[in-house]
Amino acid sequence: MFRRKFTLGWSISVGGTLVILLLWTFFPIYWMISTSFKSNLDVFMLPPEWWPVNPTLENYAGLFSPETPIMKFFFNSFLTAILTVIVTIILATFSGYALSRLRFRFRQQILVSVLITQMFPLVVMLAPLYVLYNKAHLLNTYLGMVIAFTSFALPFGIWMIKGFIDTVPYEIEEAAMVDGCTRFQAMRRVVLPLTLPGIVSTGIFAFLDAWNNLLFPMVLTNDIAMKTLPAGLVLVFTGAFKHNWGGMMAACLISTIPVVIIFILLQRYLVEGLTGGAVKG
Repeated sequence: MFRRKFTLGWSISVGGTLVILLLWTFFPIYWMISTSFKSNLDVFMLPPEWWPVNPTLENYAGLFSPETPIMKFFFNSFLTAILTVIVTIILATFSGYALSRLRFRFRQQILVSVLITQMFPLVVMLAPLYVLYNKAHLLNTYLGMVIAFTSFALPFGIWMIKGFIDTVPYEIEEAAMVDGCTRFQAMRRVVLPLTLPGIVSTGIFAFLDAWNNLLFPMVLTNDIAMKTLPAGLVLVFTGAFKHNWGGMMAACLISTIPVVIIFILLQRYLVEGLTGGAVKG
């Protein structure tokens, strides 16, 4: 078997490339953290300070002032993201199972239609969606936000879970039904445990999409008390003549903490879900 001999020059090239990629990836995070500890005057210094000479916590203290309803934005984001995950997983699981196991007319056409919905840019749907929400009185409501987030995450979830269910041998499910299980019991006790990585991956995708979505909260809510974190931060920390970059970076750093925690806790399921779907699907 041929084995590559790593020379000193090759090792230096690979190591240098990795260092450059790591710097390129983590520098924005470092700059966000650095800026969050700078005063407004220090943010605009030339040449810029790579790390604050006089660090301050005023940006973090300002997040909890009455003028900055950051906790309300945080609650709105968390509530809508969790509800989006629940609704997306339930609908995607049953839809993926039906499209994988059941045989009915227009099944292939429905699969293609679900995939086609992902081809349209999000901004194209905003105007008709706003008119529809205005007629249905769903503007400035949690229900309206959850429906909007779910509509974007559901097609991906259906295809993800369907691909995992396709890999489960139907004979296992048949054996469970021969032993007395109904189809629903066989799905719940046999199929779903084997497709857990795909379900978790779908939930993580739905959470991240709802948590980071900016356009839907900006368009479908005009009450600042109903804004989520991305839309709320834009309205609070930016203006026509002034941008509070230090406060925005502090708020962005705090808003990334839940995402990092979820990724650390569910990293194993996410990797299994994405690699399993790529290899088996």
